[in-house]
Amino acid sequence: MGASEHRPKPGPNQAVAAGAAPSRPRYDYVHDPAEIYRRSVAEIRRAVDLVALPEDLRPVALRLVHASGMPDIVAELAASPGAATRGAAALKAGAPVLVDAEMVSQGIVRDALPADNKLLCALNGARVPALARELGTTRSAAAVELWRPYLEGAVVAIGNAPTALFHLLERLDEDWPVPALILGFPVGFVGAAESKAALAARDGVAFITLHGRRGGSAMAAAAVNALAAPDAWAA
Repeated sequence: MGASEHRPKPGPNQAVAAGAAPSRPRYDYVHDPAEIYRRSVAEIRRAVDLVALPEDLRPVALRLVHASGMPDIVAELAASPGAATRGAAALKAGAPVLVDAEMVSQGIVRDALPADNKLLCALNGARVPALARELGTTRSAAAVELWRPYLEGAVVAIGNAPTALFHLLERLDEDWPVPALILGFPVGFVGAAESKAALAARDGVAFITLHGRRGGSAMAAAAVNALAAPDAWAA
């Protein structure tokens, strides 16, 4: 028996030897990114009824469905009048984007932000743990304290912590600067639905939110991306 017969066969994750023909795909799936995008948009438009939504909110709804794979969330989407238009205009004017979690930050397409907008996540700031202990709250809520110098006219995207949204609303009640728009998408079983209901019930601040327990960082980032490039998903 030759030595070559004792060599193990390459595993599925091993690189193909230089010059060797690539193996045939094991599964039948679409490889072309442009075609994946085209089909995704077509499928979403077939699955989602946008008639009841304001025109400026439709690109946001489409992006949210694309990010979540859940067409039924459109029924839970709520916004103040002209909220999406207001948010898009703020971004074009250079407004900063304030987020509650690094996952939200990572999901935002920076190259699509129209004015090289500042993107701020204060959660891991050195002062935050001490602030959380002092205030008797979560780090997510304490990090909101560091937003104040940037808050006026900003776009706020909360995709994780209900406590961050509650804390922001409390500070707005204390005459903190008002952001251009709050994107409220905290997720979970404790406080998420309640914080979003409080946002929707508050006068004097523009908002887009998803009622109920669902939400998350991917949705919050998707909403920012939709506002940054609304024409890409215009309905």
